[in-house]
Formats: sequence, structure tokens, C-alpha cells
Amino acid sequence: MKKILIVEDDNLIAELERDYLESEYFATEICGEGTKVLEKNFDDYNLILLDVMLPGTDGFDLCKKIRSVSNVPIIFVTAKQGDVDKIDGLGLGADDYIVKPFNPSELVARVKCHIEIHKRLLSGEPDSKNSGDEIECGELRIAVPSHLVFVRGSEVVLKNKEFDLLLFLTSNPGVVLSKEDILENVWGMDSITDTATVMVHINRLREKIEENPSQPKHIVTVWGVGYRFDF
Repeated sequence: MKKILIVEDDNLIAELERDYLESEYFATEICGEGTKVLEKNFDDYNLILLDVMLPGTDGFDLCKKIRSVSNVPIIFVTAKQGDVDKIDGLGLGADDYIVKPFNPSELVARVKCHIEIHKRLLSGEPDSKNSGDEIECGELRIAVPSHLVFVRGSEVVLKNKEFDLLLFLTSNPGVVLSKEDILENVWGMDSITDTATVMVHINRLREKIEENPSQPKHIVTVWGVGYRFDF
């Protein structure tokens, strides 16, 4: 069973994180004091959820100290909205961040994603960003230069924008992308199309790569937010 260390001084938030993670069969441990975190053996955990604002210290300082001795995946959980804080945090070695209030399902998805990426890195297997020439995500393989896509070993034919959309999604595994994000990155800022086009292409893509398009396991809808690509 994968074990998550939750570093959070707000009991309600810590318990919310714990309940959702344990419902997905993760073991959890809560630590409400940042200074006690450094007494832990980080090899005992598969991932750390690290609050930025903690009594006596802060998550940024803890992240630097953890990262100096361990490569365990770290996800910041922060109430700060400023991009500078997020960039600073990731520059200290964190793998991801999520802003309060968060969607618990998104939190669980990011935890799963970063544990999987870390496992692949340790085993020497390629992750979904393994090279500029080929991307592999489980049963999905994308040969980038030749614009070929294979699902469960069989080639599927994608139109240009469908291919560009798939490439953008698989390059951001576990990240919730809004329709506006997708529109800007796949169609461009000067595009005259709208977000309805994104929805149409998402549905077409699901028809081609999902085993059951009505219950997609790769291109997942995050209601009210956008879409997320899962392994």
C-alpha cells in the first residue's frame, strides 16, 4: 500500500485529504508541525503533501531540506494565489502544487500521477515525456515526428488538430487543463474558434483512443474546470 505524508496544520483540511486518499487505498500519516517533519524517514513515504504556511517554519524551507536528502515526490498545497509563490516553490524542487480550496478528486489524481512518474523514473522506464520522438502512456504510443498513434498496438488515424490536442494532453499528465488553456495552446491565441471546438475534439479523440468513450479512463472530465489526462 502506498503511503502519503500529509504536512498540514489545519485539521479539517488534513482530514479531508486523508479521507479522500484512504478511499483510494492509500495509507496516510498526518503531521501538523513542520519542525517534526525533518525527524521522519522520507523513504517510508511514496509522496508528501506539503502545506506552504506552517507554524514555526514554511513549506518552502521544508521542501529545500527534504529535497537535500530525498527524491520523494512533493506536492505543495497552498492558499497563496500569486504566480511568484508557485514558481518559487517549484524551483525549490517540488513536483507540483495545488491551490486551496481544491477539488479532492484532482488532488488524488495528481498524487497518483506523481507516484507513477516517480516509479517509472526509478525503474528506468520512460514516462509520458520520455523523448521528443516518442511518447508512451500505458496502452497509448505516439510517434511524434511521423504523427502516428497506436492504441493497444493498433494504429488509429487522427486529424491534425486531434493529434495536436492529444500531444498537449499527454505532455501534461495529471494536470487539469481548462478549455481556455487548451484552446490557446492547441489552436493559438489568435484563433477565431471557441471552447465548443475543444469539446468536440475531446469527444472525437475519446472515440478513437478510449476503450469505452462513455467512461473514459485517460481523458477525464473535471466538472466545472476542464480536462485531465491520466495514465
